[in-house]
Amino acid sequence: MTDLPPHLTRSDIDALVGARHPAPFDVLGVHTRGRATWCVALLPDVKELTAIVGRKKVKMDRLDGPIFAAKVPKSKFAHRFQAVFEDGTKLEFEDPYRFGPVLGEVDQYLIGEGTHRELWKALGAHVMEHEGIEGTHFAVWAPNAARVSVVGDFNIWDGRRHPMRRVGNTGVWELFLPAVGEGALYKYEIAPKHGAPFLKADPMGFGSQHPPETSSVVRDISGYAWDDADWMESRAEAQQRDKPISIYEVHLGSWRRAAEDRKLSYKELAQELVNYAKWMGFTHLEFLPVSEFPFDGSWGYQPVGMYAPTIRFGPPHEFRDLVEAAHKSGLGVLLDWVPGHFPTDAHGLAQFDGSHLYEHADPREGFHQDWNTLIYNYGRTEVRNYLTANAQYWLEEYHVDGLRVDAVASMLYRDYSREAGEWIPNKDGGRENYEAIDFLKEMNTICYGNVEGIITVAEESTAFPGVSTPVDAGGLGFGYKWNMGWMNDTLRYIEKDPIHRKYDHHLITFPIDYSFSENFILPISHDEVVHGKGSMIDKMPGNEWEKFANLRAYYGYMWGHPGKKLLFMGCEFGQWEEWNHDVSLDWDALHGERQRGLQALVRDLNNLYRATPALHRRDCDPSGFRWVANDPEQSLTAFARFGEDGDAPVVTVCNFTPIERRWRIGMPAAGTWTEVLNTDADVYGGGGRGNEGTIKTIPEAWDGLPQSADIILPPLATVMFKFG
Repeated sequence: MTDLPPHLTRSDIDALVGARHPAPFDVLGVHTRGRATWCVALLPDVKELTAIVGRKKVKMDRLDGPIFAAKVPKSKFAHRFQAVFEDGTKLEFEDPYRFGPVLGEVDQYLIGEGTHRELWKALGAHVMEHEGIEGTHFAVWAPNAARVSVVGDFNIWDGRRHPMRRVGNTGVWELFLPAVGEGALYKYEIAPKHGAPFLKADPMGFGSQHPPETSSVVRDISGYAWDDADWMESRAEAQQRDKPISIYEVHLGSWRRAAEDRKLSYKELAQELVNYAKWMGFTHLEFLPVSEFPFDGSWGYQPVGMYAPTIRFGPPHEFRDLVEAAHKSGLGVLLDWVPGHFPTDAHGLAQFDGSHLYEHADPREGFHQDWNTLIYNYGRTEVRNYLTANAQYWLEEYHVDGLRVDAVASMLYRDYSREAGEWIPNKDGGRENYEAIDFLKEMNTICYGNVEGIITVAEESTAFPGVSTPVDAGGLGFGYKWNMGWMNDTLRYIEKDPIHRKYDHHLITFPIDYSFSENFILPISHDEVVHGKGSMIDKMPGNEWEKFANLRAYYGYMWGHPGKKLLFMGCEFGQWEEWNHDVSLDWDALHGERQRGLQALVRDLNNLYRATPALHRRDCDPSGFRWVANDPEQSLTAFARFGEDGDAPVVTVCNFTPIERRWRIGMPAAGTWTEVLNTDADVYGGGGRGNEGTIKTIPEAWDGLPQSADIILPPLATVMFKFG
């Protein structure tokens, strides 16, 4: 055949064969020009090709290399192909270039505006039926690419075979591929305007290969039959500021290992981890990042697949099994979420379409020196939409109850961890990152506005104002903030030799001065037990008995102090080694009596905290706290906690010296007070010293209170008294 179809030029053929054609749907498939209808196909490795239109078969002519064409009858029926390949294989299949677009005008408008709240339903790889045919719709944002193709195990990773169509002016490319379904491996081959094509994983991919492999995996995430309605209807109440929240922070890969050091699966964790956390009395599980990440040693904090639960523990529906199991046990689930930066891995977002698309071009704005990662360009509407939609995605698709947002301080300030000259001021010459601040406000507004009952938590280590103040009241809109100041001050105190604590008593008392400036969570997190910092028990001074006594006293102080609670796995039973992500926690340590005692204490603290309104109802309200007494010289402190009217108050008294003390303190109510917790109790591995169950006040004013009582304080111990 020598004549070309009228809609096809020699330049078109050269561009198709060279995988450079920017608009393949303009030339491939069926096109009518005048009275003639032509079918054109690009099929490498095909020896003979026949177009099937209705009941008619038309043999197609080879134009050049893999390009075939023929006149075909004009018909209401869609065409198919019948091919004989070079190896003799015969196959009948649909032509991807006969299908119309999947993305409609509303999707295009919202994507272009950067306000597509359910962006994941438009972009990514979706198993679906389109125009009566089963297959997968692929869509990706790459506005500066000259050409984008879907490649995978279904087309021998050949970028010539399935180039995509541009969708209006959105910068999105799409293609529906018949017969491609669940489990298919794929990437996008992107031809930049200048330079050689390269491969990228899908930024919106719902599944990934197991690292170190880097392909995306087609995953059908629709149709999960959730069975957690009771929890979902009640969680808004359970996560209010006046409710007990005690969080068990977990790295899924190293909490516990099976035989031969095998990581537990999501389904196994749904049994073992959930049952353990419930038994321990925690209210929530918080997972270190589960978004797919390439390097185990990042613990998930350098994510590449923001929309894919890591395959390390199973496919997406099994991660849902884990969340559902937690909910059915009455546990909330929080995810560590990382919108502050992303790694430079070649298959990820870095220079995604050959340009600085997701990140800033200038390293003074776009490169994190501390972590060798890239910073999102929050001023770009599409990037902001990608991230806000991702937050909502985890909350909606996986029923997650909240997001703990990592490294917020690094987002708020342009000069974060930078010297003079290494950062670019904002438009007013200041250090605040206006674009990141607006993004965080938008993210919180969307999440709280669109998903009922959820919470967001900021890991923010500065005094930035209003982190947990609603957006409409001028704040960032988070529900809670980690109290990093409390953590730093109190750990500095408890790590000191008791003989020196009297000189730094303010470290244990000063945190109350800012404890109600935000809605705080008191965090003893993974960051405190890695990188040579030692385990919690190893931080404590003294001999082995004193170490455990110190840690028990500290936990008693923590659970008595205003603020929600968070404890990293392993800290609840005092393993000696600091956390190592490559191995299981040292569960054998629980053969030790002192470790079992510490574990029992944390369990009892959780149960007491949950059952005692005075210890949680006013966690975020200064009216729920009153100093009773402080004696810096003897390292003694006492404070009272109050709930609502009718709730019995609780007085917490701490002795941070290894000497038993008798101390008279004021009491806020007259009568009998019950010793409801004593960290020196025998059952916790202590010396069994205390107040024989109850104390009675006498009508003698003390510490500014009308009643007082003499109490026994065991060495290195915290004691709690509840009125009545």
